[in-house]
Parts: sequence; C-alpha cells; structure tokens
Amino acid sequence: MDRRLAESVRFVSLDVDGVLTDGSIWVGADSDSPLGAARELRRFHALDGLAIRMMQRAGLVVAFLSGKRSSAVRLRARELDIAEVSLGSGKGKLSALRGMLARHGCTWDQAAHLGDDLTDLAVMERVGLPAAVVGAVPEVRAGAAWVGTVPGGEGAVREFAEALLVARGEWEGLVTEFREGGRFGG
Repeated sequence: MDRRLAESVRFVSLDVDGVLTDGSIWVGADSDSPLGAARELRRFHALDGLAIRMMQRAGLVVAFLSGKRSSAVRLRARELDIAEVSLGSGKGKLSALRGMLARHGCTWDQAAHLGDDLTDLAVMERVGLPAAVVGAVPEVRAGAAWVGTVPGGEGAVREFAEALLVARGEWEGLVTEFREGGRFGG
C-alpha cells in the first residue's frame, strides 16, 4: 500500500455484504411469533473485529456503509463501538459518507473505503484511498488503489487494516501492546 495515501487516511468506511461478510444473508422465520416474523443472521469474522479495534486504537474513525438495513449489522457495530453506521439510506452511500466526513471534519482525500460491488463505485471514485476485496467485481477492482487477497467475510478487513497500519508505521506498536499483555476488545 502506498505510504503517502495511508498516512493521509483519518476515516475508514467499510461496506458490509461481501466485505465484512461473505455476502450470504440467512433469512428465516421466528417460529414463536404468530406472524412468523423474519429473522436475519449474518456471520462476521473475529479477525475483522480486532482489526477494526486496532484501526480505532490508531485514531482512525471506522464506519459501516451498506445499502441494506440490518439489525444484525447494527448489533455488530454496537459491539465494536462503531458510531457511524449507514444502513439502507434512501440517499445512497455517497450522501451518507459525505455527512459522516463532515461530522468528523474530514475531507474525501482523508477517507478510505473498502468495497466489493457496483454500489461502492461512487464512493470509491471520491475517496483518497479506494480499496477492494479479492472477490470484488471487475469495475471495483479496476478503480482500487489497493486490492486484497482475502475474500470478504474471511478476514478481508484484517488484511486491509494490517496493510494500512503497516504503511502508516503503526502496526508493530499495536502488536507490541499485545505482546506486553495488553488487550483491547474485538
């Protein structure tokens, strides 16, 4: 990863389906409910959770940016102290991220976005560090300054976070905290 790009990043937005998850959505009905209320489940990777905590520890703002509403994603965001979450905004990802950046006093050049599908293109064309997971569609990979080797939902966010933090010169310091018995949730 380009060191100059990495050092300029203050804000990291993450797509959800296909990045934080493998893109699968499990939908079922609650058998105890008389109306058969829908129940949605998502599978997240623990390596990604710790990677998010490491980016936060390094002073980066991390956000979830998805086109789909999901209680499961909101719960995961709460577990990881992610305050900036946009799920299924009718205004789209670009508008949602614009508001997030403004709230944190960040410019587009200070933002990174990790995506995988066509819904990420508008955001990736604006941010300073557009990034893609290995399984991203060709249009997203073509516009990315960094492309990973790990599939979404299998630790792709960890791979990105490590590349970013190594390029910024912060990875080893964070790892040292663990070697010394420190811990920050994830």
